[in-house]
Amino acid sequence: MTEAALTHTTVLLNEAVDELLQASAGADGTYVDATFGRGGHSRLILSRLSAQGRLQAFDKDLEAIAEAGRIADSRFSIRHEGFSHLGELPPGSVDGVLMDLGISSPQIDSPERGFSFRFEGPLDMRMDTTRGESVADWLATATVDQITEVIRDYGEERFAFQIAKALVARRQERGPISTTTDLAQLVADTVKTREPGQNPATRTFQAFRIFINAELEELEQALEASLKVLSPGGRLVVISFHSLEDRIVKQFIAKHSKEVVDRRVPFAAPVKMRLKACGRVRPSEDEVRGNPRSRSAIMRMAERTEVPA
Repeated sequence: MTEAALTHTTVLLNEAVDELLQASAGADGTYVDATFGRGGHSRLILSRLSAQGRLQAFDKDLEAIAEAGRIADSRFSIRHEGFSHLGELPPGSVDGVLMDLGISSPQIDSPERGFSFRFEGPLDMRMDTTRGESVADWLATATVDQITEVIRDYGEERFAFQIAKALVARRQERGPISTTTDLAQLVADTVKTREPGQNPATRTFQAFRIFINAELEELEQALEASLKVLSPGGRLVVISFHSLEDRIVKQFIAKHSKEVVDRRVPFAAPVKMRLKACGRVRPSEDEVRGNPRSRSAIMRMAERTEVPA
């Protein structure tokens, strides 16, 4: 794998940092890059902060931690943890939180990480390879019902049951699947219809990655935590890459930004909201041309109000 193949192009780079720094504290604020990745957003944030500004990053990928070690800046620090730990920061201590929910290109393109059906590698898919079980470990014992539920719910795959049945049958006949190419081939042999421009294994790989890393649960925890750690006037900026994530973000912002009136109580004042929705942004046509992986991205923004968490 060449160095060029393992570079990462940050999606919505300038747009995300512009939105984040619209926080009332501006360049003097304390910000969180909740998903450091390869540091594209973090480096741009640091370049635009004042000497008083601070940036705290989170990531559970060891390669991301190593990359962060190359940033020699006293205003910057990183924690080797997932962003579900955001709530451990002091209440009201942060002026902006940025979450980029995409996995980085080097992760996808490293065969040994097991994220992609395009390269032969061990069926791992853990963001943090020092903790938890791999996809292969889980598939060695999971039932047809368990596998079906994961592929259906996290991959929105209509052939989930057929794929699960084939995986368990293969395990009973020849032992469990342990490589990315074996999984991709089994899915291709099982899924008889094709979506234009999409490998038949795409949804299954997505489902297993989301499940093994508890990605949606972690996102929900981090969003709730943002209400506690953001100061009034602070900004929440979230970039999603598939409908499951975006639905969670959209519903979270709507829940905390749309004033609710109790119609059972005449003349009741609306319940004050903790967030103000600030719209959404998609990549430009130029960005999608230059980086096709950005085409599914959607960025949603909100601002923290003074209503207590």
